[in-house]
Amino acid sequence: MTARPPRITHVLETALYVADLDRSRRFYETVIGLETLGQDQRMCALAVPGGTVLLLFRSGASLHPIETEGGVIPPHGADGPTHLCFAIPVSQREAWVAHLAACGVALESRVRQSFGGTSLYFRDPDGHSLEAATPGLWLTY
Repeated sequence: MTARPPRITHVLETALYVADLDRSRRFYETVIGLETLGQDQRMCALAVPGGTVLLLFRSGASLHPIETEGGVIPPHGADGPTHLCFAIPVSQREAWVAHLAACGVALESRVRQSFGGTSLYFRDPDGHSLEAATPGLWLTY
């Protein structure tokens, strides 16, 4: 085992598994404000500010290897609600509260974090726990 692993720079993409791909794409476009990079029958890729990609996979559509011209994508999937947190500036916290209400999205919880940040928790159409957090959530943010 080496003393230190090679360097990584950031999380490039993360995935959620959804029942209705079009419904979820519309939610993440209209409520969260993400831009669709591409979509097919199996998945949708959305641009998240800061160079990250949110992948929405139709539940069960990625449980088998996917052959591509460049190689094989291994199977993956998840069951049940998962969690994703978006970073927001402190100045936008109350605007997010109002925006969620205007979109008919219930604010599930508001938490003052130990490092001084505030987390707003809400759900997407598949019940995934979403969080919008201001700086002070972690020592690193």
